[in-house]
Parts: sequence; structure tokens; C-alpha cells
Amino acid sequence: PHPDRIIDMLAVLPLSCLAFSLRPAGRAPSATESGRAPLALTRLSQPDDGSSPIDALQKRLGIFAKSQSQYGFKQGVADAIAGEYDADALTAEVRQLAASAPLVLFTWESSPACKKALRYLALTGASPKVIRLDDPWAEGNPRRAALGRITGRSSVPSVWIGGTYVGGCDDGPSETAPGLVPLAFAGKLLPKLEAAGVFGASPDTSIAPEPEPEPEPEPEPEP
Repeated sequence: PHPDRIIDMLAVLPLSCLAFSLRPAGRAPSATESGRAPLALTRLSQPDDGSSPIDALQKRLGIFAKSQSQYGFKQGVADAIAGEYDADALTAEVRQLAASAPLVLFTWESSPACKKALRYLALTGASPKVIRLDDPWAEGNPRRAALGRITGRSSVPSVWIGGTYVGGCDDGPSETAPGLVPLAFAGKLLPKLEAAGVFGASPDTSIAPEPEPEPEPEPEPEP
């Protein structure tokens, strides 16, 4: 296998084992924790400092342990996959991207939830700006980690309307960011999209009155 793929495999297996050891007793591991999705399919950002795969693995395990203790397991995984990055700079970059269009989706191309969100939005006539986190992975992985710190969720899609996070497709982390489907059922999705200018300005169909002709000058009297 290519050396990059070896690093991917070496990193995924210990993180999955570590997740198993950290889970509460008596609880079965979820699909994400067991490595079946999407962790096992996510490419890691590769080190460019010439370090060996073992050194890179140890560094990522250290990142995971530190992040997991502060932000929880899922954010720890996202940070470990991303590797070292400038959190402040990435946070500013992600916020700028999220506000770069009236409707922005951060996605993975192969994600069923992302595909579903795009289909639902197409039914409304909305055309979102799509920012892929898997093309390239080297940029997308740190952005995904930054999204997790900003929103409390590192999963995709990450949907932003008018520069405000509204959740994912089927759900979200809070009442203010419940996801696209709950917003639609609550009758709030279309008003949000319209208020953000997603559908553009309504054309002015009124007919402007024709200007009145200027009066002709009166002839000057003859002497």
C-alpha cells in the first residue's frame, strides 16, 4: 500500500481501540466508534515534517487525548484526523466561508445525509454554495475540526443560512440549530431562506408611468 494509506490505517485502528476503552461499561460501541463509518473512510491530513508513521501516530494520539478530555470523543477524533493546525486562523477562515453566500453547505460527496440535504434544498428552488471537506482532505479535515469547535458538531452536512449555523439535515445540536427537516416541518425554513436572500431579490414587475411630454415653447410675438 501507499505510505499515506499505511498512516491512515495505523491511525484509525488505535483510535478505534481507544474509543472502545473509553466508552462507559455495558454500552455497545456505535458505528462511528467501531470504525465502520465515517472514520475509517476519512483520509488523515498527512505530516509534512518528514516524521515516521509511528511518530505521526503518537502525535495524533496525543492530540486526540487532549481534545477528547476538553471537547468530547467526536471532537477528539476530528482533531486527531486533522492533525496540528492553527485553531484561530481556521476558525476565522471557516466563519468567512460560512458567510460567503446566503446558503452554504459543508459536505462530503459520498455522505448520504449530504445528498439528502441537497435534494431537499433543490425542492425549494435553493442553490447552495457547496464547500467539500473531502476535496482535498488536507484542507477539509482541519476545516471539519474547526466546524466542530464552532458549532459543537463535526458531522456533515453543516448547513449555514445567512451566515448562521442551522444544524445538519435531519437534526441539529440545539433548538436554534435543529436541522433542515425540523425547520421545514416548523414552517421556518422558507422564511429563513427568503430573509437571507437565497432566492434573490424579487423582480419589480410594476410598470413605470411614461413621462409626460414637455410643452412646446410658445412662438414669440412679431414686432
